[in-house]
Amino acid sequence: MTFKKTAETLPKGAHTLERDYYVNPSILQREYNNIFFRNWICAGRSSELTEVGQYKLVNIDTESVIVLREKNGELKAHFNVCRHRGTRICKKAAGQFSKSIQCGYHGWTYGLDGKLIGAPHMDTVEGFKKDDYPLHSVALAEWEGFIFINISDNPENFDTAFAPLFGRFSNWNISELVVQETKEYIVKGNWKLVIQNYCECYHCPILHPALAAIHNYMGGQNDLHKGPFLGGFMEFNEDKDSITASGDLCCPPLKNVKDGDLKRVYYYSISPNMLLSLHPEYVMYHTVWPDGVDKCKVTCSWLFENDVVKSGKHKTQDAIDFWDMTNKQDWYISELSQLGIQSKKYSPAPYSGQESLLAAFDKYYLSDLNSST
Repeated sequence: MTFKKTAETLPKGAHTLERDYYVNPSILQREYNNIFFRNWICAGRSSELTEVGQYKLVNIDTESVIVLREKNGELKAHFNVCRHRGTRICKKAAGQFSKSIQCGYHGWTYGLDGKLIGAPHMDTVEGFKKDDYPLHSVALAEWEGFIFINISDNPENFDTAFAPLFGRFSNWNISELVVQETKEYIVKGNWKLVIQNYCECYHCPILHPALAAIHNYMGGQNDLHKGPFLGGFMEFNEDKDSITASGDLCCPPLKNVKDGDLKRVYYYSISPNMLLSLHPEYVMYHTVWPDGVDKCKVTCSWLFENDVVKSGKHKTQDAIDFWDMTNKQDWYISELSQLGIQSKKYSPAPYSGQESLLAAFDKYYLSDLNSST
């Protein structure tokens, strides 16, 4: 990766967020309305849906979205709401439609493209036209093999929103990688605590001694440190080559990862719900989903080259197991943070010089939360 270092400073007076942002249900509702219902959110990998009619649900607060593979091979997304009486059509988290989508209440039936193709007994209703009642569509985009959806009525153009990331990770060929394993976690903490924890390694020597033995929390630089995309790299210690149980590569490096990138791991948060970690031989990503003010669901997936996964000859599990352990350490401390912040004695404290990205996250988060457009 061509790394362009730009100015980065901790703003004077930068401090942790007020207690209410982690415990107040009305703020969570504003987060749903102003952040998750307006921005492009990561909904997984396009490789999850390979067959025509295959679908998955994405649920966010009161909203539910059907993401599916259409007949023409493209991905499409619809609100999970029947146009007749508003009934939620799908309940299963994932599944397979045959050739159509049917509501289980009164049998209104839709094509995979969302068009209404069957409406029993509506032919007697004067002026009724099927064309007037398709499923409500949801904006969808694909980037590097990831699915992004935007449920806003007026979504920002994806290419405009993600322009700073286009081409940035091309050496990893992420769109060509395949998921070897996915783990789901329930964290008893506010969703922001997971994001904020990811954006700093100030805690690494104490909480992650095994990770600290692989890279020094003082080493590395950030190249994205304002706005919705934050992060940069950390350099491996001299005797380490990747983040695995042994510190060795668990499989051959990705073909186009070369030079300095062979001795680095890159960490990026992609607002509001994605975390992307780029290693010399694999890619890991998380998605974070609020589930109440003091709980969230986190998914974590590990991506490798297809040949590596098919061969079964490599120690890819060493990377998965190492990060599973590290993830659980992070969830543990996030849960303790949630418990402490709930106390009447919690009050904001200054950020350290190692937490500049947290100050940047807070700034962008507050601007998004308080946006009225």
